[in-house]
Amino acid sequence: MALMQIEQLSVPGRLLPLSFSLAAGQMLGIIGPNGAGKSTLLQCLAGIQDYRGQIHYQGAPLSQLKPRQRAQQLGYLPQAQHSAWDLRVEDVVSLGRLPWGDEDAAAIDSALQQTAVGQWRQRPVAQLSGGEQARVWLARVLAGQPQVVLADEPIASLDLLHQGKVMQLLREHANAQRATILSIHDLSLAARYCDQLCLLAGGRLLAFGSPASVLSADNLRAAFGVEVHVDLNHQPPLIVPK
Repeated sequence: MALMQIEQLSVPGRLLPLSFSLAAGQMLGIIGPNGAGKSTLLQCLAGIQDYRGQIHYQGAPLSQLKPRQRAQQLGYLPQAQHSAWDLRVEDVVSLGRLPWGDEDAAAIDSALQQTAVGQWRQRPVAQLSGGEQARVWLARVLAGQPQVVLADEPIASLDLLHQGKVMQLLREHANAQRATILSIHDLSLAARYCDQLCLLAGGRLLAFGSPASVLSADNLRAAFGVEVHVDLNHQPPLIVPK
């Protein structure tokens, strides 16, 4: 049985009807040009965007879950975040435990270590760089120990070292019979780490499947309007404009 099943999901004016499924243990990359509908799709899955169609989670309609249950199962990392208060890093990460109503020290410490932000746990988050803050917000999501992580451009502000570390971390999360769904612009990293890709353009699903089936020159030309060189046999995969 699929962990998540999306059936004819649409948002008027933003997403045309699309359907796909995701199994436990998989990492799904949502790719496409700016304005394709990537963030909208993630927001639908997170329950913060109204939609038409059906989303099933573990065989039952996602809409039947109470907000607290949904927050326990699905951890959402938006593209842009900020703190209205001058919170310490440890305080921000502790917020990930709100759906559970506790302050599980082991879960918080694990999230701090996984994202390599434990060294700053007593520092105000506002004093960190944008890339460092991005890892703190990811730690908040991981502290909640969700079954599914929904991450909108989680590596956009990271340097090359931490891009790889975060992608590996999200990959390991999925490997533990959970799932990761993320939007990502770096097609080479998407090909390297994801089991499945969802290619969107203009709110329409152009292709869904394995990286080898989705990342064809024809599909990428249709989505991005440019000629692309694709070499998935290269280690790591190489996808660049011609």
